[in-house]
Amino acid sequence: MVARVNGTAMGGGAGLIAACDIVIAADNARLAFSEVKLGIAPAVISPYVVRKIGESHARVLFVTGERFSTTRGREIGLVHTVVPLEELDAALEKTLRELLSSGPQALRACKALALNVGHMDHDTARRYTAEIIAKLRVSAEGQEGMRAFLEKRKPNWVS
Repeated sequence: MVARVNGTAMGGGAGLIAACDIVIAADNARLAFSEVKLGIAPAVISPYVVRKIGESHARVLFVTGERFSTTRGREIGLVHTVVPLEELDAALEKTLRELLSSGPQALRACKALALNVGHMDHDTARRYTAEIIAKLRVSAEGQEGMRAFLEKRKPNWVS
């Protein structure tokens, strides 16, 4: 999931950002985990937020409910790219082109790696990663990608 952030994303909106794989934000956007200001807690979104920004940042932002910039969001790992508002759509388009130039099965495998490997012990991670690369190398997509590379052409999934 790719988020294009403009304006203000507070509470659940900031939680949705935390659930996204790639976050591109305008430099004038504002963010907050503001539930505490309403007398509630960001309970539903907390697993996604803590996984994304870590316990230390979540502790301060959850209890203060303070609004913060997308630059701070980038510093803590919530936002990946911050651009001037007038460049937001171009930055989004660039990212989407990059995604569309990649093999669909490989994209799914990369996301699974990013989500899972860090939680595995060394031996489990070795087996898991070896299985993934072996499956991808012999798949039709992997074979097409390697052929396209060797033949200096775009693979068939790129239009």
